[in-house]
This record gives sequence, structure tokens and C-alpha cells, in this order.
Amino acid sequence: MPQKATDSLYRFRFSREILALLMLFFCAVVHAQLETNESEVGLGWSSNSVNTVIFRNSALTTFKNWQFTAYYNPEGKMVLAKRNLNSSQWQKVITPYSGNVKDAHNSISIAIDADGFLHVSWDQHDTRLRYAKSKMPFSLELGEEQSMAGNDETKVTYPEFHNLPNGKLLFCYRSGASGRGNMIVKTYDVKTQKWTYLQNNLIDGENQRSAYWQMCVGQKGIYISWVWRESWDVSTNHDICYAFSADGGQTWEKSSGEKYNLPITKSTAEIAWKVPQKSSLINQTAMTVDAQGNPYIANYWDDNGVPQYKVVYLDKGKWNKINTDFHNKPFSLGGGGTKRIPISRPEILVNKSMVYLIFRDEERGNKITLASANLNKKQWKLADITDYSVGQWEPNLDKELWKDKSQLHIFSQNVSQADGEGLADAEPQAVRVIELKKMPITK
Repeated sequence: MPQKATDSLYRFRFSREILALLMLFFCAVVHAQLETNESEVGLGWSSNSVNTVIFRNSALTTFKNWQFTAYYNPEGKMVLAKRNLNSSQWQKVITPYSGNVKDAHNSISIAIDADGFLHVSWDQHDTRLRYAKSKMPFSLELGEEQSMAGNDETKVTYPEFHNLPNGKLLFCYRSGASGRGNMIVKTYDVKTQKWTYLQNNLIDGENQRSAYWQMCVGQKGIYISWVWRESWDVSTNHDICYAFSADGGQTWEKSSGEKYNLPITKSTAEIAWKVPQKSSLINQTAMTVDAQGNPYIANYWDDNGVPQYKVVYLDKGKWNKINTDFHNKPFSLGGGGTKRIPISRPEILVNKSMVYLIFRDEERGNKITLASANLNKKQWKLADITDYSVGQWEPNLDKELWKDKSQLHIFSQNVSQADGEGLADAEPQAVRVIELKKMPITK
């Protein structure tokens, strides 16, 4: 072979090898950013998404280096588990309590109060309140079922706990049915160990509609956003609304500081972003707050032919929107019951100049995906947290651990979901906690 040809071939091979090395290096960097640890808790019911619905708030929580979780096992029994954060071994207790796992609304919500008692609410969809707390601090042994404050506890749906900076707990739920429900808020005083009404009707559907909300707690107060639904049909979701409380939930105001006259109704609610009906607007997503007290609301809807994730956020008193283009194929939301949807509802986190979305998408093989963007550039980068499918999973993370240490721990299970509250013929799947070792940062 002529020398010139040999040199050209050598340069080609050398360039190709350098390119391959660079690609390997790049992949290694990306992999290092999303390096994870996984711990298996136990086998859970997986014939629908009851263990992984996003509105559980929370499936996973940490208090004084002890992490707690809860799920339904294959027999429908509620299982409680805990571990030290330095260990991958979980201590488990199968409680005497069961849930109607055939209805994906009947999720389990947990919280730890300032004295270390575990509070649990479960198995409710327009049914009576089911609530118990642990017999001792840090214990997995629950006491007897009990009421909280007596009234409005016969038609409970979407129970959720929130920890307040002052050590108290909030408990929220919908009283009434889809399309005609009201929002109830109760508070727990650790000193008296009693629940009292905080708001017996914070957001009033006026017997014509329901508010489907998401809430978060920051150092400055309590933040809530919601969409209105005019009937049982999810296609009647519309508008993203907002309220804030700086005094523990006693009084509420708009982003302008204007005080609400309670209860909040459709005519008085602040619209953070107007979205018409039949836009495939999803309900019960997630919101967070940055260090300056600005709220960020994650959702998805269709305003250009394909439903896409969007972030609505407040900056200098003005509402803004960040678009994404992660999804490619159109779909339409409509009807009732728990839906089988090609994308999950999103979780959102903000850390300094970074915003993160956690989701899964059928187009990406239903893996857990993390999208990250620098708020100054708003250019998204995607990376998969898992290399396997989690089915119809939705994100649920340890928010107390994120607040305290900026560590991302995710509750994970591969679950199925037939459309319209149906059941899939699925084998029990492992419940796992995935720990992301390092969050990606984009300059």
C-alpha cells in the first residue's frame, strides 16, 4: 500500500479511536452525574398504580437520619418500613390494616411529627377517614384507627400530610366527590397531640366543581396551586390557580399580597396561568419554592398539538412559563377514573439556578428520567435515572431529605395501570428506593 494511503488510513483509525474515547469519556461523565444506589424494600401490589400515584405526599420521608416508607403488599396489606440512611437494610412491619388496592385512588400518605411519631392515612376514595399513628416515636407499630377532629370525615379523598417549620403537621383532603368537592385543612399540635380544624373549606367548589391541588411548604409559608375541574371528566380541567399563607394556613393571599376572603372560589381565585378546558391539562402534579420564596408549578397540557411539560413560576411579581419539547406523539385526556397515560405527572425541584423535572415517558421506555435546566438559559438536558421500565409509575420523592440535605431519594416500583380504574394481570414487583448520588449542574 502506498505510504500516502497508509498515512491516511492511520489518521482515520487514530481519529476514530480518539472519537470513541471522547464518546466514552462523555458517557462516563453523564453516568457519573446520575450514579445511583438502590435498596429493595419488599414486594408490592402492582396490578395498578396505587403505590406510586403522585398525590401520595408522601411515600417516603426522613426524620433524624431515619427514613420511612409505606406500601401495599401483594395481599393488599399495608406495610411500613424504615432504615437508617447509612444502611440499605429495611426493617418492615406488616400492619393489621388493609386497603382496597383495586382502586388506585386509595393511596397511603405518611409523615413524621417533631416528636418522631409516624402518622398514616390510607384507603380513601369518597369514604370514611382512615388514620392512625405509631404507638411510640420511630416505631412501625400503629395504634388503633381514630378520628381527627370529628366533622367532614365521612367522604375523604386525596389525604396528604405536610410538615411545617414550627413542628406542626398539616393534613389536607377533599371532602365530597369529583366535580363537587371542597378542600379541608387540619393541623396537629405536637404538645397537645390533638388535631384541630384550620380550614373547614379553604377552596370551595360551590357544589359545581372541584379543586385538584398540589401544596408545598417553604421557610416563608405554605404555597398551594390547583386546577379547577367542572365535572368527573378530566377533560374539564382548566386554569392554574394560586394562593399563599404566611401564618401557618390561617389567612391566605394572592401573589400580589391581596388577602383572600375565604373560602376561595372560582370567581375570586388568582389565575397564575390561564388554560382552557379540553387542553389535556392534568391535575395533581407538583410545586416547589426557591430560596427567595418564589413558587414553581409543574404541569403538562396541550397548547400546540402535543401535550408537553411546562413550568409556571413567579419572578418579581410576574408569572412566567418555561416550555419543554420532550414528548413527540399527541394524546388526549378525557373520561373518569385513573387513566393510563403515556407520560407521568411531573415532580419538580429547584436548587439555586437549576430546575429539575422528574418523570417517565413511554417514548423513553418508561424509565425514570431527570430533566435539568439552568434557569438563566432554560435549555433542557435529559438523562435516565434507571435503565429499566417502571411501567405506569409516577414520581414520589423524600421531600424532607431534599429540604435538609439536597439529596434526591425516589420511591420506585414497576406498576401497571389499565385505563379507567381497570386492573392489569401483573406479578408483584419490588418496591425500591433510588438514591441519586449527584445532581447534574448546567452552567
